[in-house]
Amino acid sequence: MTTPTEWITERRVVVREDPADVAAVVADRLTGKLVRWTRKKRPVHLSLTGGSMGGSVLRAVGADPRQGLINWSRVHFWWSDERFVPRADGDRNALQAREALLDHIEVPADNIHEMASTDDGMDLDAAAAAYAAELARFGTPRQPWPSFRVCLLGVGPDAHIASLFPDRDEIRIADSSTAAVRDSPKPPPERVTVTRPVINSSERVWMALAGADKASALGLTLTGASYASVPAAGAKGRKRTVLFVDTAAAAHVPPELIDPDAA
Repeated sequence: MTTPTEWITERRVVVREDPADVAAVVADRLTGKLVRWTRKKRPVHLSLTGGSMGGSVLRAVGADPRQGLINWSRVHFWWSDERFVPRADGDRNALQAREALLDHIEVPADNIHEMASTDDGMDLDAAAAAYAAELARFGTPRQPWPSFRVCLLGVGPDAHIASLFPDRDEIRIADSSTAAVRDSPKPPPERVTVTRPVINSSERVWMALAGADKASALGLTLTGASYASVPAAGAKGRKRTVLFVDTAAAAHVPPELIDPDAA
């Protein structure tokens, strides 16, 4: 077990009782920020995640009375990864996001930047290249992708983020914004993912995780393990990095790292 002096303090942890409470606090903070940010003319780029937590956050945003104050025309939605399956497949992160929120708000279709599916007449490498080109439309020559105001990530029990899995080549890519993933350790086997430089150019990286099976991943992330073996340890926002966790996942987090106001 680690001692407090071994913990990396640049990341902050927000703890809530259970997964529903974790989703609620993430949604509350995201909604509040979107209300403020979209009062200005500057576009707001968000990177979404999939899974049960990603869907729960988006449903909670949609149910928040303040969401009517958000100017959705200024919000651009992206994904950190996607399963390369048919567009109507329930595994698609984009489909889950549409069902949870995007189909229920007044957001322009051009603001929803989905990754390609197997229905789009391209192979996996072409799908990754196409998303890189789409990202580049909103970037600069020096940074060919947008800086996300928030990059929301789930964290697996193995500490993977997006489709960047431990000890695989994709986590080490630094010269491309996207990667094609084959033989994924977690099904389905083919995926497209953004790379670590894209994640780490975000203003804020918010990681959400719940359950006792995530406690080890959380501990390794906070102790600054090698990002190649613990991808979540390599995720860091330019302004802030916050982990939103439930009490089961946070069982061994030192009290001094718990920050109820970090976001």
